[in-house]
Amino acid sequence: MILTEAMNAEYGQCGVGAYCLGGCNPMFSHTLNSCVPAPVCNTADYKLTSLDGITPNTEYLGDASKTNWVSSGEPVLYQDQILLTMAQSTVGTLLASTNYVWYGKVAVTMKTSRTAGVVTAFILLSDVKDEIDFEFVGTALNDVQSNFYFQGITDYTNELNISVTDTFGTYHTYEVDWTPDSLTWSVDGVAHRTLNRNTTWNATSNQYHYPQTPARIQLSLWPAGLSSNSPGTVAWAGGEIDWNSPDVKNAGYFYAMVNEVNVQCYDPPAGAKSSGSTSYVYDSLSGTNDTVEMTNNPTVLKSQLGTGTDMSAGAPSGTASASGPSSSGEIPTVPGLSGVGTGSNGLRGGDPGSAVSSGSSPSGTASAAGSAQTGFHGFAQNPGSSQASPAIGERVLEASILAALLAIAGMLTM
Repeated sequence: MILTEAMNAEYGQCGVGAYCLGGCNPMFSHTLNSCVPAPVCNTADYKLTSLDGITPNTEYLGDASKTNWVSSGEPVLYQDQILLTMAQSTVGTLLASTNYVWYGKVAVTMKTSRTAGVVTAFILLSDVKDEIDFEFVGTALNDVQSNFYFQGITDYTNELNISVTDTFGTYHTYEVDWTPDSLTWSVDGVAHRTLNRNTTWNATSNQYHYPQTPARIQLSLWPAGLSSNSPGTVAWAGGEIDWNSPDVKNAGYFYAMVNEVNVQCYDPPAGAKSSGSTSYVYDSLSGTNDTVEMTNNPTVLKSQLGTGTDMSAGAPSGTASASGPSSSGEIPTVPGLSGVGTGSNGLRGGDPGSAVSSGSSPSGTASAAGSAQTGFHGFAQNPGSSQASPAIGERVLEASILAALLAIAGMLTM
């Protein structure tokens, strides 16, 4: 499902602060280096048994060594697992990894939400909108939709359903195994779908329409069935949301449960450009794998007024700043918010390695609220040409609409 480009997802072009971090699209920003460099892949097994390692997007400034996940909405701790929550009049919850994955194996153990209009998602989403999806519609608890996109371009033939058993009541492990040559979707260790890169050649654009750029892991719960959404999106999601459903009456919100994310990084593709080992950047507007470079460029802003071209802007007194305003004032720095303050050296107050407990939750829960993100041979995107021009189409995917909804919801309350 695709919506129009009017709802610019995560976050399109760079402004300042969080707009220039994960989700900033260099293809639509002022310059290629307006977006902050992306932290490289980190092999790890994340046990989501506490709020430690989850930082609200109002506090995160790019230091992936201090936190694992950036949150929007309200993740809640319940019985040693994280709930992605969605109460009425909210647009759900998103967890986005602070480290990117440029080919690798990612497995998520989770239970989905349920009910018409409620969609749970585990996706890999790059800043140029390459995307790999597991999506779960709340009325189809025995199916999961596998899908992929190249730079957000619509292709309705990419989706394929996979049969599962009771995604709400049963924990399953959903796995993406992504290499430069193939992409496999597995459930509970059983491969259900494999896509070969060589089948994705598009003769019109002279490109492989295959996900190929560094991507963040995103786990989300979002309201596709809002009456304000397009009729096509509501129909795809199984209808409008019933906010009087038993789950909302009993818990106060819809919820999905996540207890583990395992990440195994693969080597960059053969021939990949490399001048370092800590961050990814793009060197061309083509936004393809042959335009990605591994560098040692810094990833941490000094404040929410920083950008990729001036990472020290708005730094606290006594810290060098190249240029830029000294106070956030009314400058939007986090989607949905403005004037959230400047912070220092990659932090914005609170425990740098954990999310803050806040908000009201059912008894026995704690919440963390953000504002309303081997060696395989490489391939040339366009044989005979060093760079291919991007095909610009509808670029906002339903699984990534959540961030845009969070931003809009926040602005409506300002």
